[in-house]
Amino acid sequence: MFITIEGCEGSGKTSAIKELTKLLKKNHHKFILTREPGGPRISEDIRQIILDKRNTMMDKRTEALLYAASRRQHLVETVWPKLKEGYIVICDRYLDSSLAYQGGARNIGIDNVLKMNMFATEGTFPDLTFLLDIDPKIGLARINKNKQREVNRLDLESLNFHNRVRKSFLLLAKRYPKRFVVIDAKKSTELVCKEIYSTIKKRLKK
Repeated sequence: MFITIEGCEGSGKTSAIKELTKLLKKNHHKFILTREPGGPRISEDIRQIILDKRNTMMDKRTEALLYAASRRQHLVETVWPKLKEGYIVICDRYLDSSLAYQGGARNIGIDNVLKMNMFATEGTFPDLTFLLDIDPKIGLARINKNKQREVNRLDLESLNFHNRVRKSFLLLAKRYPKRFVVIDAKKSTELVCKEIYSTIKKRLKK
Protein backbone atom coordinates (compact mmCIF):
# COMPACT_ATOMS: atom_id res chain seq x y z
CA MET A 1 0.00 0.00 0.00
CA PHE A 2 1.21 3.46 -0.96
CA ILE A 3 0.05 6.06 1.57
CA THR A 4 0.64 9.81 1.38
CA ILE A 5 0.12 12.49 3.99
CA GLU A 6 -0.61 16.01 2.75
CA GLY A 7 -1.41 19.40 4.23
CA CYS A 8 -0.65 23.10 4.31
CA GLU A 9 2.39 24.48 6.13
CA GLY A 10 2.01 23.96 9.89
CA SER A 11 -0.69 21.29 9.58
CA GLY A 12 1.22 18.95 11.90
CA LYS A 13 2.20 16.31 9.35
CA THR A 14 5.63 15.72 10.86
CA SER A 15 4.28 15.20 14.39
CA ALA A 16 1.48 12.93 13.18
CA ILE A 17 3.90 10.83 11.14
CA LYS A 18 6.19 10.38 14.17
CA GLU A 19 3.27 9.05 16.23
CA LEU A 20 2.04 6.89 13.36
CA THR A 21 5.51 5.34 13.06
CA LYS A 22 5.34 4.29 16.72
CA LEU A 23 1.95 2.62 16.19
CA LEU A 24 3.07 0.79 13.06
CA LYS A 25 6.19 -0.51 14.81
CA LYS A 26 4.17 -1.55 17.87
CA ASN A 27 1.78 -3.54 15.67
CA HIS A 28 4.59 -5.14 13.61
CA HIS A 29 3.74 -3.65 10.22
CA LYS A 30 6.32 -3.87 7.46
CA PHE A 31 6.68 -0.24 6.40
CA ILE A 32 9.04 2.48 5.25
CA LEU A 33 8.75 6.21 5.85
CA THR A 34 9.96 8.65 3.22
CA ARG A 35 9.33 12.22 2.08
CA GLU A 36 9.03 14.57 -0.87
CA PRO A 37 10.85 16.34 -2.18
CA GLY A 38 13.56 13.98 -1.03
CA GLY A 39 14.29 10.35 -0.30
CA PRO A 40 17.33 9.15 -2.26
CA ARG A 41 20.41 11.36 -2.62
CA ILE A 42 19.57 12.83 -6.02
CA SER A 43 16.07 13.77 -4.86
CA GLU A 44 17.46 15.29 -1.65
CA ASP A 45 19.89 17.39 -3.71
CA ILE A 46 16.99 18.71 -5.78
CA ARG A 47 15.12 19.44 -2.53
CA GLN A 48 17.91 21.75 -1.38
CA ILE A 49 17.61 23.76 -4.59
CA ILE A 50 13.81 24.01 -4.37
CA LEU A 51 13.62 25.09 -0.72
CA ASP A 52 16.70 27.34 -0.60
CA LYS A 53 15.59 30.78 0.61
CA ARG A 54 18.09 32.40 -1.77
CA ASN A 55 16.22 31.11 -4.83
CA THR A 56 13.47 33.71 -4.78
CA MET A 57 13.85 34.25 -8.55
CA MET A 58 12.92 30.65 -9.37
CA ASP A 59 10.33 30.52 -12.14
CA LYS A 60 7.11 28.74 -11.16
CA ARG A 61 7.39 26.23 -14.02
CA THR A 62 11.01 25.55 -13.13
CA GLU A 63 9.82 24.84 -9.59
CA ALA A 64 7.13 22.45 -10.84
CA LEU A 65 9.60 20.63 -13.10
CA LEU A 66 12.12 20.25 -10.27
CA TYR A 67 9.47 18.69 -8.03
CA ALA A 68 8.52 16.29 -10.83
CA ALA A 69 12.18 15.36 -11.42
CA SER A 70 12.77 14.71 -7.73
CA ARG A 71 9.56 12.65 -7.60
CA ARG A 72 10.62 10.49 -10.54
CA GLN A 73 13.94 9.58 -8.93
CA HIS A 74 12.19 8.94 -5.62
CA LEU A 75 9.79 6.48 -7.25
CA VAL A 76 12.57 4.69 -9.13
CA GLU A 77 14.92 4.31 -6.17
CA THR A 78 12.58 4.03 -3.21
CA VAL A 79 8.81 3.77 -3.68
CA TRP A 80 8.45 1.21 -6.47
CA PRO A 81 11.13 -1.19 -5.14
CA LYS A 82 9.68 -1.14 -1.60
CA LEU A 83 6.12 -1.69 -2.84
CA LYS A 84 7.36 -4.72 -4.82
CA GLU A 85 8.95 -6.04 -1.63
CA GLY A 86 5.60 -5.85 0.16
CA TYR A 87 6.20 -2.77 2.29
CA ILE A 88 3.64 -0.15 3.27
CA VAL A 89 5.21 3.04 1.89
CA ILE A 90 4.27 6.18 3.83
CA CYS A 91 5.29 9.40 2.13
CA ASP A 92 5.28 12.90 3.63
CA ARG A 93 3.89 14.78 0.57
CA TYR A 94 3.66 13.53 -3.00
CA LEU A 95 1.89 14.43 -6.25
CA ASP A 96 -1.04 16.27 -4.64
CA SER A 97 1.34 18.84 -3.15
CA SER A 98 2.50 19.76 -6.66
CA LEU A 99 -1.10 20.01 -7.82
CA ALA A 100 -2.02 22.25 -4.87
CA TYR A 101 1.10 24.43 -4.62
CA GLN A 102 2.22 24.81 -8.24
CA GLY A 103 -1.03 23.97 -10.01
CA GLY A 104 -3.37 25.91 -7.75
CA ALA A 105 -1.46 28.45 -5.68
CA ARG A 106 1.06 29.31 -8.44
CA ASN A 107 -1.78 29.41 -11.01
CA ILE A 108 -0.06 27.06 -13.49
CA GLY A 109 -3.25 25.00 -13.54
CA ILE A 110 -3.92 21.74 -11.74
CA ASP A 111 -4.40 19.81 -14.98
CA ASN A 112 -1.20 21.24 -16.49
CA VAL A 113 0.84 20.12 -13.50
CA LEU A 114 -0.97 16.77 -13.52
CA LYS A 115 0.08 16.15 -17.14
CA MET A 116 3.69 16.96 -16.26
CA ASN A 117 3.60 14.51 -13.38
CA MET A 118 1.88 11.75 -15.31
CA PHE A 119 5.00 11.62 -17.48
CA ALA A 120 7.27 11.63 -14.40
CA THR A 121 5.31 9.07 -12.37
CA GLU A 122 3.93 6.88 -15.16
CA GLY A 123 0.51 7.41 -13.62
CA THR A 124 1.40 6.26 -10.11
CA PHE A 125 -1.21 7.51 -7.63
CA PRO A 126 -1.30 6.71 -3.89
CA ASP A 127 -3.72 4.07 -2.64
CA LEU A 128 -4.66 6.34 0.25
CA THR A 129 -4.09 10.04 0.92
CA PHE A 130 -4.62 11.79 4.26
CA LEU A 131 -5.17 15.55 4.06
CA LEU A 132 -4.48 17.28 7.37
CA ASP A 133 -6.70 20.31 6.89
CA ILE A 134 -6.13 23.54 8.82
CA ASP A 135 -6.70 27.27 8.44
CA PRO A 136 -3.38 28.64 7.11
CA LYS A 137 -3.43 31.40 9.75
CA ILE A 138 -3.28 28.74 12.45
CA GLY A 139 -0.69 26.69 10.56
CA LEU A 140 1.65 29.64 10.02
CA ALA A 141 1.26 30.68 13.65
CA ARG A 142 2.37 27.18 14.67
CA ILE A 143 5.46 27.53 12.47
CA ASN A 144 6.36 30.87 14.02
CA LYS A 145 6.12 29.35 17.52
CA ASN A 146 8.29 26.37 16.61
CA LYS A 147 11.79 27.84 16.72
CA GLN A 148 13.37 24.44 15.96
CA ARG A 149 11.60 24.09 12.60
CA GLU A 150 13.63 25.08 9.57
CA VAL A 151 12.01 27.96 7.68
CA ASN A 152 12.04 27.29 3.93
CA ARG A 153 11.23 29.36 0.84
CA LEU A 154 7.56 28.33 0.78
CA ASP A 155 7.04 29.42 4.39
CA LEU A 156 7.84 32.97 3.29
CA GLU A 157 4.91 33.16 0.85
CA SER A 158 1.89 35.40 1.57
CA LEU A 159 -1.20 34.30 3.49
CA ASN A 160 -3.18 34.53 0.23
CA PHE A 161 -0.79 32.00 -1.32
CA HIS A 162 -1.35 29.56 1.55
CA ASN A 163 -5.12 30.09 1.36
CA ARG A 164 -4.97 29.11 -2.32
CA VAL A 165 -2.98 26.01 -1.37
CA ARG A 166 -5.66 24.95 1.11
CA LYS A 167 -8.45 25.62 -1.37
CA SER A 168 -6.66 23.51 -3.98
CA PHE A 169 -6.13 20.61 -1.57
CA LEU A 170 -9.84 20.60 -0.71
CA LEU A 171 -10.72 20.65 -4.42
CA LEU A 172 -8.47 17.62 -4.92
CA ALA A 173 -10.16 15.81 -2.04
CA LYS A 174 -13.50 16.27 -3.83
CA ARG A 175 -11.96 15.22 -7.15
CA TYR A 176 -10.50 11.99 -5.71
CA PRO A 177 -12.90 11.02 -2.90
CA LYS A 178 -12.04 7.31 -2.96
CA ARG A 179 -8.43 7.84 -1.91
CA PHE A 180 -8.63 11.09 0.09
CA VAL A 181 -9.42 11.20 3.81
CA VAL A 182 -9.72 14.73 5.18
CA ILE A 183 -8.78 15.13 8.86
CA ASP A 184 -9.29 18.18 11.05
CA ALA A 185 -5.69 19.11 11.90
CA LYS A 186 -6.76 21.37 14.79
CA LYS A 187 -7.19 18.16 16.81
CA SER A 188 -4.38 16.89 19.00
CA THR A 189 -1.57 14.93 17.36
CA GLU A 190 -2.72 11.82 19.22
CA LEU A 191 -6.27 12.03 17.85
CA VAL A 192 -5.07 12.77 14.32
CA CYS A 193 -2.72 9.79 14.46
CA LYS A 194 -5.42 7.46 15.78
CA GLU A 195 -7.74 8.46 12.94
CA ILE A 196 -5.01 7.83 10.38
CA TYR A 197 -4.05 4.44 11.81
CA SER A 198 -7.68 3.32 12.15
CA THR A 199 -8.28 4.08 8.47
CA ILE A 200 -5.10 2.26 7.40
CA LYS A 201 -6.14 -0.85 9.33
CA LYS A 202 -9.57 -0.86 7.67
CA ARG A 203 -8.05 -0.50 4.19
CA LEU A 204 -5.53 -3.29 4.81
CA LYS A 205 -8.37 -5.69 5.69
CA LYS A 206 -10.11 -5.12 2.33
